[in-house]
Parts: sequence; C-alpha cells; structure tokens
Amino acid sequence: MASGVRRIVLLTLGWEELPKTVSVHGDTSGTRLREPVPGVLLQTDGGWVLLDTGFNTALIRDAALARRFHPRPEYLAVLPGPGEPLEETLAEAGIAMDEIRAVAVSHLHLDHAGGLKHFAGRVPVHAQRTELRYGLSGAAEAHGIFRVDFDDPRIDWRLADGEAELAPGVTAVPTPGHTPGHQSFVVDLDESVGGGGFVFAFDAADLTENIDGELAVGGFIDCGPEDTVEQIRKLKKIAAAKGYPLIPGHDPVAWPAYTAEFAERFPGPR
Repeated sequence: MASGVRRIVLLTLGWEELPKTVSVHGDTSGTRLREPVPGVLLQTDGGWVLLDTGFNTALIRDAALARRFHPRPEYLAVLPGPGEPLEETLAEAGIAMDEIRAVAVSHLHLDHAGGLKHFAGRVPVHAQRTELRYGLSGAAEAHGIFRVDFDDPRIDWRLADGEAELAPGVTAVPTPGHTPGHQSFVVDLDESVGGGGFVFAFDAADLTENIDGELAVGGFIDCGPEDTVEQIRKLKKIAAAKGYPLIPGHDPVAWPAYTAEFAERFPGPR
C-alpha cells in the first residue's frame, strides 16, 4: 500500500505588490495587496517534492533585465533577502537543495517558474503538456510567461495530459484558465502523521475570497472569467469530498497562517 506525504513545509519565496484586480476580476476597491510568492515542500518516500520555484532573481536584480521583464510600475516584485530565495528558505527549514528529488510547477508565470534554473539537469520537472506548449509560443511573454525561465534543454520535463500522480500522496489536477495548462495539487497525508490532507489551489484561486465567494481570478488566458470560477468550484468539490482544506495560492493572511500551522504540525528534525 502506497504511503502518503509525511511532512509539509510552506515557503515564502518573495512578495508581489500589486492591485487587487490582479487576483479578483472586476475589483473596484482600489486596494493594493502584498501577496506572498508560494512554494510547497512535500516529504515523500522518494525524497522531497517541491511545488513551484518562485522568481528568477536575475530578472529583478539586473537593471537592464528588470526594464524588459518588469516594466509595469503598478507591479513590484520583492525578494526576501540578498541571496537566492530557494536556497535561503530551504536553509531556514534545514533542508538541503540536493534532498529535492522532483519539482512540479503549477504554471509557468514568472513568480512560479523562475527558480527552475536550480534544477535543470538535476531532477524531473512535472508540468502539464498544454502549459509548456503555450509557454514556448510567441504569445506567452505578453502574459508574464518568460521562456528564459524554462526553455532549457537540460530540464527533464515529465509532461502530463490531465490528472497525474507525481509521487505517493501527491496528485496534480488540471485547473486551466489562469493559464492554459495550470494545475493544482491534492496532497494526501500518511497515516503515520494523522492522515487527511490538503488541496493547494495555487493561482486557480489567489485569495480566500476567490474560494468563499466563487469570484473569478483577475488573470486568465484564452478563456473568460466564468471559466476560472468553474475551476474554483471543481477544487471545492474535490476538497469537500475528501474533507480537506482548500488553500489559496497568494493570500496575504491565509498563507502565513498555514505556514505557522504546518511548522507546528510537521516540525521535522533540526
């Protein structure tokens, strides 16, 4: 019998300061949010699985690259420290980079795929085939998907055409809309840590209010806002059937709260 995930560590790989309309379609409040950039570490029988990789720091720190890739004044990418966010947050968690045995990306936006440079030629990288195909198309850069983050022949892509088990207790679920090949993740915990689990929406639902109010996300590609609501409903149905919490991807209140909760529940060795 396959075992499930035994430890979850949530990472904050930076922040994005942006208008709330980026996360809630049609918002007229004028509110600006400081949203966390998420990463999720899952301890499985085969080693650690990392979900999402944060920013490509070179595109932020280098002035010329920043002018090209981060030109919008209403959007500000914020890094957590002077080094590489993944290296720094892993060190804080007491986990070595070479303990990560597989990576999965929810989608290829700049704040999720920018850290793939750390894993090229090292570990398998899971994504939806539709997402990579779109990412390599000429239309993607206008939507914040940059080939420089992932167009690397050394990346060992493991591409799915729908729902896929990535490791025992880790299942990718297609949730297209925000991007054509976006995927969310269902995580089943091992009985040795109490069983149960979680559903990680990532950008299928940025905020708790996207979930509770079934509000369309602000960004979507090749579809309408109502299509993103259908994906939220899909995830809510999965979560309800399993009795799992549904965790939004960028909520500035929920993400730190879950980070603290998981640190207490899954302390791990130090």
